[in-house]
Amino acid sequence: MKELIIDALTENLDAVIAFVTEQLETVDCPMKAQMQIEVAVEELFVNIAHYAYAPNTGSATIRTEITADTAEITFIDSGVPYDPLAKPDPDVTLSAKERQIGGLGIYMVKKSMDDMRYEYREGQNILTIVKKL
Repeated sequence: MKELIIDALTENLDAVIAFVTEQLETVDCPMKAQMQIEVAVEELFVNIAHYAYAPNTGSATIRTEITADTAEITFIDSGVPYDPLAKPDPDVTLSAKERQIGGLGIYMVKKSMDDMRYEYREGQNILTIVKKL
């Protein structure tokens, strides 16, 4: 397991992506899976940066457990409790004008990952994504 603790600021997104990508490259992760993981990491980290501590700033911990078969990435923050999995999926059959704003990014993450788990424990949001490689 590798861990990165970083301020939850959008300007730190490149460092977060680089950290995750470096771990994926150690197991020769297939490019398609790597791209899906990077998009998911971007969505989840930017959500933490925008919403977890607003209007203040706090830190985010990104943990990676990468094997030849599986990438498991966990995001931990001490911000406002929020379970993104509790919100219903958007109705993607509706046009963009007809859909309610929000939720599409998390929906895309859920569809591209093999598993996604959330828990709130000891004052922390803990969100884990899993992708089979």
